[in-house]
Amino acid sequence: MLSGERVHLRALEPADSEAMWRWYHDPEIGRWMDTSPPISLAQNMDKGANRPRNTFEQMLLGIETLQERRLIGYVALGDTDFIHGEATVQSIAIGDRDHRHGGYGSDALRVICRYAFEQMGLHRVMLWVVADNTAAVRAYTKVGFVEEGRRREAFRTQGRRHDFLMMGLLSSELK
Repeated sequence: MLSGERVHLRALEPADSEAMWRWYHDPEIGRWMDTSPPISLAQNMDKGANRPRNTFEQMLLGIETLQERRLIGYVALGDTDFIHGEATVQSIAIGDRDHRHGGYGSDALRVICRYAFEQMGLHRVMLWVVADNTAAVRAYTKVGFVEEGRRREAFRTQGRRHDFLMMGLLSSELK
């Protein structure tokens, strides 16, 4: 069971595709994510119905509240390298506006990292974050991630360039 203090992580269902489509189109979330050409709700529903099976190498999980079992976001872990014992948090978002800034994202990140360390036997989890996304940087730091590097002006949004931070967490550092 992938549960924390506030959230439970689970495989996404095709029925979750409509919520995911709404979140992708939320300017507050999309501001800090790589953009792709827009797709219709029908295309996203089809994508959700044909989503690849989760594997240890690549997984996309829904974040739902423990009490209500309400889907509020998602987290993706991938690029798993079992030889070197590491993986990358490719994305994490609390899409439901009512649950942002309430510790749900930090809890979900703790849960996926604990899973990576304890169940998958990994030693390190890393991620990239836009340096100016202070809420995300604060959440990652709260879990134990530390800045390991910087790609200067590597991300562009709304006509401005921002630095990317590479952050890492070792299995012994999880808070």
